[in-house]
Amino acid sequence: MNTANKLTMLRILMIPVFLVVLYLDFPYSRYVALAVFIVASATDFVDGHIARSRGLITDFGKFMDPLADKMLVMAAMLWFVEVGRMPAWALLIVVVREFAVSGLRLIAVDNGRVIAAAWSGKVKTASTMVGICLMLLPVPHMVDVIVTAVIVITTVYSGVEYFVKNKDVIDWSHM
Repeated sequence: MNTANKLTMLRILMIPVFLVVLYLDFPYSRYVALAVFIVASATDFVDGHIARSRGLITDFGKFMDPLADKMLVMAAMLWFVEVGRMPAWALLIVVVREFAVSGLRLIAVDNGRVIAAAWSGKVKTASTMVGICLMLLPVPHMVDVIVTAVIVITTVYSGVEYFVKNKDVIDWSHM
């Protein structure tokens, strides 16, 4: 268990802390939750930097790092849906995109090919993280609507891009 992997595990352990703080709903709980979310999100950048710069890339990290990111984002978005700040259909689009891209990557790996993260996927992740941070603040409803729109648009765009750029991975003629 190297430093990068420990940071990934820390991010996973911070998810229940983040949710408990939100559900307790004490004075300034949203700010505390925001701080927990920011620290958890920061570990994603730090663990990636450490893993690449020190040659600590492991199969565990390749699997758990993106899973930890998805778990953190899904936890926040589920809470927003539950409290009426985000429509469930928006979360469904995010979940479907994640399953579809993961499935495409599995098929590619089975064919001896690795699909690297696309720039649009990084933009999607960054805009989603920033959007979640904004929604944790006491903002007008219109900000929730705009953030949801940005998340949906970047999610759909990056998902479509993965399939267009890698259309040869799936043999569509035998459907």
